[in-house]
Amino acid sequence: MSDVAIICIVFCVLMVMGVPIYAVVGFSVAVALHYADIPQTMLAQTAFTALQPFPLLSIPLFVLAGRLMEKGGMATHLIRIATSLVGAYKGSLGLVTVIACAFFAALNGSGPATTAAVGSVTIPTMLKEGYSRRYAGAVAASAGALGSLIPPSNLMVIYALVAEVSIPRMFFAGIIPGILVTALLLLTAWWIAARNGYGGRGEPFAWNPLLRALWAGKWAVGAPLVILGGIYTGVFTPTEAAGVAVAYALFVGLFVYKELNATSILEALRFTALIAGLLVLITPTTAFGQVLALYNLPERTIELLGPIVQNKWLFLLAVGTFLILIGTFMESLAQIILFTPVLLPAAMKAGIDPITFGIFTVLTCEIGFLTPPVGGNLFIGARLAKASVEQISVAVIPFCVAYILGMAFVVALPQVVVWLPNLVFGVGK
Repeated sequence: MSDVAIICIVFCVLMVMGVPIYAVVGFSVAVALHYADIPQTMLAQTAFTALQPFPLLSIPLFVLAGRLMEKGGMATHLIRIATSLVGAYKGSLGLVTVIACAFFAALNGSGPATTAAVGSVTIPTMLKEGYSRRYAGAVAASAGALGSLIPPSNLMVIYALVAEVSIPRMFFAGIIPGILVTALLLLTAWWIAARNGYGGRGEPFAWNPLLRALWAGKWAVGAPLVILGGIYTGVFTPTEAAGVAVAYALFVGLFVYKELNATSILEALRFTALIAGLLVLITPTTAFGQVLALYNLPERTIELLGPIVQNKWLFLLAVGTFLILIGTFMESLAQIILFTPVLLPAAMKAGIDPITFGIFTVLTCEIGFLTPPVGGNLFIGARLAKASVEQISVAVIPFCVAYILGMAFVVALPQVVVWLPNLVFGVGK
């Protein structure tokens, strides 16, 4: 039996046993180093250097900023703006949830955090107005996944570091697909609500309530303008933008809306520490990527895929199916770090731009947020709606179709995905 076969068996057996993914990867790397006769100290050295890239700091900072904005009242103001914008249409609160998640995604960078921030406000309101628990939890979970597609996005930061592409280019590339998927989610939410007779009881749309909500929430609306505007104009880097976001959230929460206090700040820090703990995955998975290169696995993958690599449509269909299936039981962070070094060379061989492939990969991860047994958004939506995960899992299926259509858009019109990055930064820069 070959070394590669033994390593694969060890990896699969540990996964089936339910061993944490970072331990699975770390032990598999240790086995690979043993067979390659490389000192085990390489694992420790790689683990140390893996966490050195400065842009990694943006992930806990964006999470902290999002939590502070939620606790400081900015999320509530965004929801009021969305409510005034939608009016008394069928499924109005579902539409509000989608729009509010899209707004909050531009502040947060995390799918589960977006679901928790917006869903904690809109789900109880939907239940009071007669929406089903399944629908309320499903629309919040599905729209919350926009936190990973609409910039700034933690998954985009990780992909950019692994693929060695520009983080601002990745952020720009997510704008058009993010708007498209938001529109598809709005259409899906309206269709389901219309079939079931949900909503339509609020005040009809009028300019005065919207303008009042915009004025009251001007500091919340200004947050993405400051954060993303600073990145896109080159005033500060994405990592510096994350620090600015934290400072902005503290200032607004403490001195403008005055809803932040010592307890909520400590809770936000605790939440950030728990989320940032996922970065421990980076240490063994970086070493795993080096082992893959050592065993020429990317080249072997290209050879194995053979004719599929020659046809980018077939290649993306195969990769999309694979990543969606993997996403049912693997964290999105691990999924990107593990499979990008293997699949990206094959994607480039098929003539796919690395930025386009990154957006495609993030979309598959968003579907992973919505599929059991690991889907983080499912559990948050189910808990907030006080429904079972099984009920929410069935209810999100139409919303998953919206994300699949977004993937189809990326496949069919990749030039549209890279149009904004190329316009701002130039082709290939």
